[in-house]
Amino acid sequence: MPTANHRLGWIGTGRMGYALCERLLKAGHDLWVYNRTKSKAEPLEELGAKVVDSPADLAERDVVFTMVAGPKDVMEVTVGPKGVLSGSTRPAILVDSTTIDPSTSDDLRAAAADLGTSVVAAPVSGNAKVVKSGKLTVVASGPRDAYDTVEPYLEVFGRKVTYVGDVDQARLVKLCHNLHLGVVTQSLAEVTLLAEAAGVSRNDFLEFFNDSVMGSTFTRYKAPAFVNLDWTPTFTWHLLRKDLELGLATGRELDVPMHTAALVSQIVMEGIGRGMGDIDFGALLDLQAAASGRELESENQDVSDGLS
Repeated sequence: MPTANHRLGWIGTGRMGYALCERLLKAGHDLWVYNRTKSKAEPLEELGAKVVDSPADLAERDVVFTMVAGPKDVMEVTVGPKGVLSGSTRPAILVDSTTIDPSTSDDLRAAAADLGTSVVAAPVSGNAKVVKSGKLTVVASGPRDAYDTVEPYLEVFGRKVTYVGDVDQARLVKLCHNLHLGVVTQSLAEVTLLAEAAGVSRNDFLEFFNDSVMGSTFTRYKAPAFVNLDWTPTFTWHLLRKDLELGLATGRELDVPMHTAALVSQIVMEGIGRGMGDIDFGALLDLQAAASGRELESENQDVSDGLS
């Protein structure tokens, strides 16, 4: 049963947005949705959603969530000519889960405040499969009263919501998270390839690694892709590059050197230059193999992703 009864709106039903909308609808919440490609949102109607034609059609909703591709997109769907904040009626709270730079976030928060709308930043950690497993985590920041209003809905997303401050701290936390995501994946690719070069199968190495103190939810989740070379995208090289660049820019602004992240950023740029931009970033393993003069083959093993 719903723990709150606000009228909800949602902008952006990509892989992640769609999965989160499913959770809200299955929890019994009143949800209207918009997606640029309408057909991708229409299956949600079977769960009770109403699909609308523009972000402006969500203006009468109490709380509207946005989860779109990047800074330009989030400004377009909020304060743009047909944005959810473009008319005389506006939602009381906007919850934005888009990864954007501090400047855009400041602009959005200021523009929304001028129009009487509070903004809660609520980036998430995980992907659509993590959502389905119930293990997604959320970091949030914004005015405390607005956060308290939307917390019951954020709790539907997964297993944990962490409130980190009353302004925009959540976006920096998410950038730090994604910087580490790139660094960990590159490091895991290097050691996995080193073990294989010495004659140890990727499956055997990762089975040991994931049961050691170094294993994590993420390394377990990535193991099937590493073993079987399945680069079906969960998070693409283009998206990782965007987050690395945002994080490095923030490091420069705050005088925090980011030596390892800067190196990984260059490696990711190389992969994109090789045409890998739209596949899963786990293919850092393939790029590492190419740099080592090796060609990998799938091991065709049944490997747990640790999410069951």
